[in-house]
Amino acid sequence: MKICFVSGFPPSKAVLNEYGFHVARELQADPLVSLTILADEYSGTEAQLTEFEVQRCWKENRLSNHSRLLKAIRDYKPDVVWFNLVFSSFGNKENPLAAFSGLTLPAMTRMAGYYTHVTLHHLMDHIDLDDAGVRNKALFRAAGNVATRMLLMANSISVLLPAYRRTLTEKYRGEHIHYRAHGILSARPEYPDFSRRGNPDCRILAFGKWGTYKRCEMLIEAFEKEVAPAFPRAKLVIAGTNNSNSPGYIEGLNARYGSHPNIEFRGYVEEHDIPEMFGTSSFMVMPYTSATGASGVANLAAAYGVPIICSDIPDFREMGDSGGLAIKFYPVGNKAALAKNMLDLLQNESEQHEMAEQNFSSALRMTMPQIIHQYVRAFDRHQRARALEAVSRFRRIPAWVPSRSAIFRASRWGSWI
Repeated sequence: MKICFVSGFPPSKAVLNEYGFHVARELQADPLVSLTILADEYSGTEAQLTEFEVQRCWKENRLSNHSRLLKAIRDYKPDVVWFNLVFSSFGNKENPLAAFSGLTLPAMTRMAGYYTHVTLHHLMDHIDLDDAGVRNKALFRAAGNVATRMLLMANSISVLLPAYRRTLTEKYRGEHIHYRAHGILSARPEYPDFSRRGNPDCRILAFGKWGTYKRCEMLIEAFEKEVAPAFPRAKLVIAGTNNSNSPGYIEGLNARYGSHPNIEFRGYVEEHDIPEMFGTSSFMVMPYTSATGASGVANLAAAYGVPIICSDIPDFREMGDSGGLAIKFYPVGNKAALAKNMLDLLQNESEQHEMAEQNFSSALRMTMPQIIHQYVRAFDRHQRARALEAVSRFRRIPAWVPSRSAIFRASRWGSWI
């Protein structure tokens, strides 16, 4: 099966590049799949990942992506074109026209005759545009509605939360909508080594791309004023970089709070350093004010058996319930409740262990090989159904036609029977 996978891809830092890498790695491992990655352009100095076949044929905020991407697809003649998308994959909020234009690509790919699948990581209907810093909200809502209907013109769509499937089927009357778990970005998670936690520091981890609706001020103040004085062995580790819409955010926090002896700013974390960071953390905090879908960071925490404390946001409730994750929720924006949850968990090692084991158990049920197998099996079923549908046309040819059997044997679908 030939698959063209359209996604941001490392070493580019484009949105969803990490998820794209893990999907591609699992597809590459399947001997029955021939994979070509149609990725975003990259002009940096980091080395390309030579183990993958990558053609960089589109760029964020460019209106000419259609011709180059469709040309690449025609050159490869794939069985499946798989798009890995958020609404801002092809353009940011400063260039909404490019973003909207890019979201018409799955429909155009299908109209060009290719089976097209979209993995959609969020829905405009579930995004808090005030929190995301969008100025013209009415226009964005209208454009988001139209873009969603355009995306539904793909052959099939996968979403990462059950609520998103309900929205697409009930509000938009979408068909062929599937709920599939985000996955834990790991093939073989290892049972957590609890001897590395709380030894000597009890590390509280906050990890992500910071700014807009992912902010650390309340977390830092709760830690500085409530947690650290009551539990001196606690250490707050803030890891990750700025959101592309919030340049300088982490640098500002570091200048303001970096001198605190129990607060560490790690900055960007390389892939090979992630196991050490999570493996030595007592629990992780997600101090968000809203969400844009299932959290990849929460799934990372699950993979390493790390308990989670996070804001009580509907998307995260849904993620926890559908994935069976152990999460302690606090009301959004409630600093006192956040501090209490952190102190309660720091002072209760047995609860830390119980939550860690529950999260690790959940992770074992949604490893990337399992998730990607679901996709590939669905693509294979579609191919077989198309082949059988084509074969069924021969049943309408009278049996006395001399060339009937020869036509059937020579057909391209005969190998499926």
